[in-house]
Amino acid sequence: MLIAQLSDPHIDRTRPEKAAAFAQAVAHIQGLPMRPDAVLITGDCTDHGQPDEYAQFMTLLRPLDMPVHVIPGNHDDRGRLRALFPRSQDALPDFMQYTVDDLPVRLIGLDTLVPGQGSGDLDDTRLDWLDARLDEQRDRPTLLFMHHPPLVSGLDIMDAIGLRGSAALCDIVLRHPHVARLVAGHLHMAITTTFGHSTLMTCPGTDCTFQPDLSHPDRLVVQYQPPLCLLHSWSEKTGLLSYTRVIDRTPWTVLHDGQGWVG
Repeated sequence: MLIAQLSDPHIDRTRPEKAAAFAQAVAHIQGLPMRPDAVLITGDCTDHGQPDEYAQFMTLLRPLDMPVHVIPGNHDDRGRLRALFPRSQDALPDFMQYTVDDLPVRLIGLDTLVPGQGSGDLDDTRLDWLDARLDEQRDRPTLLFMHHPPLVSGLDIMDAIGLRGSAALCDIVLRHPHVARLVAGHLHMAITTTFGHSTLMTCPGTDCTFQPDLSHPDRLVVQYQPPLCLLHSWSEKTGLLSYTRVIDRTPWTVLHDGQGWVG
């Protein structure tokens, strides 16, 4: 099984470079030698949550011939985004929280959006729903995907709009050892850390990348560079492995076949 993850395209009709970067990412995923079984988009699909932005976002997704699973970020409009993507029967009413059960690894999308706020929240309603879903299939590896990551990044600007409910989420994860990975967006950079017994990863944005300046945690270094994505691979032999990929137009090259150089 292969899952591709994109995040934070921030589609904005006044900023065509954002759409161009997202289109480049979509083309890269569609052209991978191993076709992904699904694509996750972990929020901030648009910059202002406007109908014309969502229309452009959906147009940019058209080249993908595999299922696309989306959750909202703080820049999104939940109602408008929710209307574009059908949900599972066990989805949480009034939120974009749902399960994907047709893959070897179960996927559970979490909705951290708080309308009108940059920060996110996992309140009792959303966490109780997650707890119940995780109890249903305790013998199945599960990946949780969300927008706001449950971590402290050390970057003051981003931590000021972080996630409430992280400690309660960690308690739930600790009670469910089959949670193999948590993935998120929001931070526009790749971070890997432990979370309970599991591993938490953040996906860089296709829009731009933030670079940490640890000597000045009160500011962000923003770079516009080739977009990045995460690939999550699972097999019985390896379990769940995750890779960070730079998206560019360089052709695939085979240099070594395990025995010697081949070109």
